[in-house]
Amino acid sequence: MRDKEINSKENFLIMRNQVVTLFLCLCASRLFFSCSAGNKDSGPKPTPPTLVSATVAKKEKATYFDQYPATVEALNQDDLRAQVTGYITSIFFNDGQRVKKGQKLYDIDRQLYQANLDQAVANLNVAKANLAKAQQDADRYADLLKQDAVARQVYDHAESDLQSAKMQVEAAQSAVRNVEATVNYSTIHAPFDGTIGISQVKMGALVTANQTLLNTISSDDPMAVDIQVDQSQIPRFARLLQNSSVRKDSSLMLQMAGDSIYAEPGRVSLIDRAVDPQTGTIRTRLIFPNPKNILRVGMNVNVRVKNSTGDSAVLLIPYRAITEQMGEFFVFTVNDSSQAIQQKLVLGPRISDKVIVKQGLKEGEIVITEGSQKVKDSSRVQVTIPANQTPARQ
Repeated sequence: MRDKEINSKENFLIMRNQVVTLFLCLCASRLFFSCSAGNKDSGPKPTPPTLVSATVAKKEKATYFDQYPATVEALNQDDLRAQVTGYITSIFFNDGQRVKKGQKLYDIDRQLYQANLDQAVANLNVAKANLAKAQQDADRYADLLKQDAVARQVYDHAESDLQSAKMQVEAAQSAVRNVEATVNYSTIHAPFDGTIGISQVKMGALVTANQTLLNTISSDDPMAVDIQVDQSQIPRFARLLQNSSVRKDSSLMLQMAGDSIYAEPGRVSLIDRAVDPQTGTIRTRLIFPNPKNILRVGMNVNVRVKNSTGDSAVLLIPYRAITEQMGEFFVFTVNDSSQAIQQKLVLGPRISDKVIVKQGLKEGEIVITEGSQKVKDSSRVQVTIPANQTPARQ
C-alpha cells in the first residue's frame, strides 16, 4: 500500500514538472515572437527624398549697372554772414526762393554808417580845397621865383605845402572808400544764381559783424554727386570722363528713393588728384542737370554706372535661389549622389530676376531654386529641372 502511495506522488510530481516546463516554453515562445515583431515594427525607415526644383548655372552676356551710394551736393554754396553790426531793417526774398546773382537780400540799419560816410566826404572836400589853395600858392611863387621876386625858401615851403595837401587828399579818399565799403556791406546781395534757404534772422534782429549767420544759398542747376570709386576702376572712369557721348547713352543715371530713376543722365566732371590710402578709393564727381529743381542738397541717391560684359559672359543664376545669413549669401547645389550641398557665394550686381555670381559656383552646376527651405546640407533630394536645361556634366 505504501509503495502504491509513493508511486502516485512520483507520478504527480512528474506531471507537475511537465506542465511547468510546457508553460515556460509557451511563455518563452510568445516573448520571442513578440520581441521579433516589435523589432520589425520599430526599425528605422528610410527618409524619402525632398522634392525640389532646380536650374543649371549658365554663363550669359549681360548689360547691368554697378551702383555707388552717394549724396547730392551743390556745386557752389555760401553761408551769408553780416559784415557789419546792426539791426535787420529789410528782407527782400521768400524762404526757399530762387534768386539771381546780385539780387538784394537783406538790409542792415545804415544810419550810423551813412553819417560816417557823410563826414568822410566832407573831410575829403576840405582836403581838396586845401590842395587847391596850396596849388595856387605854389604856382604863384614859381612865377615870382622866375622873376627873382621871392626868396627860394618861400617857394620851397609852398611846394612842401602842396605835397602835404596832395597826401591829405589821398588819405581822405581812402577814408571815404573804407566808409563806403561799410555802407555797402549793410546790404547783402546774392553772390550767384541759386536757391536761398530759410532765413536765420527776422526783421529787427541785431546781427554782429562776421558772426551772425543770416542764411545759406546754394546753386541748383546743375548739381554735383560725389562717389567713392575703387582704385581699380580709375581707368574705366577716366574713359567716361573723356567720352563726350556719355550723356547720350545713359551710362550714368541716378536711382532715387523708392527705386525711381532720375530722368536726366549725368557725366563725369572730375576725378580727384589722389587715392585715399586707408580705403583704396578715389573721389569722383558727377554732374547732373536739374532743370526742374528735383535734386536737392543732401539727398541720398545711388549712382548707376552702365556696365556691359561685351563679348565675354558672366555666370547668372535666379535671384530666388539665394539665401542670406548674417550678411553672407548661399545656395544649395545638387551633387551626383542627389544630395543638397550648401555653397557660399560672392555676388555681383542683380540683373532683373537674376544675379551675377563672382565666386563660389561653376558653370553647369545644378542650383536649387524652389524648396531649398525644406532641405539641409547633405540631405537627399529629388530634382525637377526644366526640359530646356541640361546639366553640363551629364
